[in-house]
Amino acid sequence: MSRTGNGALTVSQLNESIRALLEGDPALRDVWVQGEISGAKLYSSGHLYFSLKDADSVISGVMFKWQLQRLTFRPENGMKVILHGRVSAYVPRGQYQLIAEGMAPDGAGALAVAFEQLKARLGAEGLFDPARKKPLPFYPRRIGVITSPSGAAIHDIIRVTGHRCPSVELLLFPSPVQGAEASRYLAAGVRYFNTMRGDPAQGVDVIIIGRGGGSAEDLWCFNDENLARTIAASDLPVISAVGHEVDFSISDFVADCRAATPSAAAELAVPDREDLSRRLDSLDTRMHTALLSRLNREETRIRRLAASGVLTSPEGVLTRRAEQVDNQARRLTLAMDRRMEAGGRELARLCGQLDALSPLGVLKRGYALVQTGEGHVVSSVSQLEAGQAVSLRLSDGQVEARIIGNR
Repeated sequence: MSRTGNGALTVSQLNESIRALLEGDPALRDVWVQGEISGAKLYSSGHLYFSLKDADSVISGVMFKWQLQRLTFRPENGMKVILHGRVSAYVPRGQYQLIAEGMAPDGAGALAVAFEQLKARLGAEGLFDPARKKPLPFYPRRIGVITSPSGAAIHDIIRVTGHRCPSVELLLFPSPVQGAEASRYLAAGVRYFNTMRGDPAQGVDVIIIGRGGGSAEDLWCFNDENLARTIAASDLPVISAVGHEVDFSISDFVADCRAATPSAAAELAVPDREDLSRRLDSLDTRMHTALLSRLNREETRIRRLAASGVLTSPEGVLTRRAEQVDNQARRLTLAMDRRMEAGGRELARLCGQLDALSPLGVLKRGYALVQTGEGHVVSSVSQLEAGQAVSLRLSDGQVEARIIGNR
């Protein structure tokens, strides 16, 4: 390190040396610090600057954008957290600080705030909308269970499904159900069952995800945002069964169905064989009653037909039908006669009118039709000349004549 002419360090050199000492200490490169956030400010760059304090001391801190985006909650003033990171120094101000690489709420109050933040954000996106929730299959062939293989939840699910419907198969995707890495495994289970959908050996019809009861910290992995979005994107219906009846998680809100306990999830997922048996008995009784009712109706109908005249006395029925035909034939003949008479009278009337208008009728009254030799009808004396030959058409024949003169 170069020094000034008098052997002194510059302020920048001193601060650089302090930073090198801090960042070179293995104990300070990986620290966990518990405290309360104050003075938090999110800059336009996306970095969060804050202070972390307890009852007696305070230290500055920063969380850069790419680390902040991984949090499932938004750090706020007054929130108690456990911070993971390293100690460094900000050279321009000569101030040492925590560089946060991870952060988790500490205590029930902080967890509740983070829970409500995520719940409000996902709810605003519509991930809890009842309209997007899928119905559960009535009779699943196989159920996928995502939980710890050593926990009470899987044993409860096996016990309940075995009692209610032994024919339903269970397929376990083993996963831790608490701790920092649990949510990643839980989400992987949801994706796995969706990937195997339709596979004859690994395909399932519905998913149960959950665990038994525990503290808020124990159940916190079921409030992970990535897990919530994975459940929401599932093509298979998902039943969330986290904790006891009073416990609620983000997974409960985003799943297609929420069960108070793993045992209740198994009851929701499979039908009860005793209920099925009673339902089948009821359907059998209803079908038997319906068949008897139909048989009784048909028997009554057959008896009514058997007692009808067409079967007991077919000759009488034929006689009545013959009489009806005769009656109809007589009525048809009379109608035809009346129609012929009316038609004859009408024809005579029309013939009389035609006869009155006929030229031959006029000739019978002493008139004659005069035509020239070319056959033209003569209607005026101006058309004739002396000595011209004409034809005279009378009522009973035609004669030839010649014009002597006209007046």
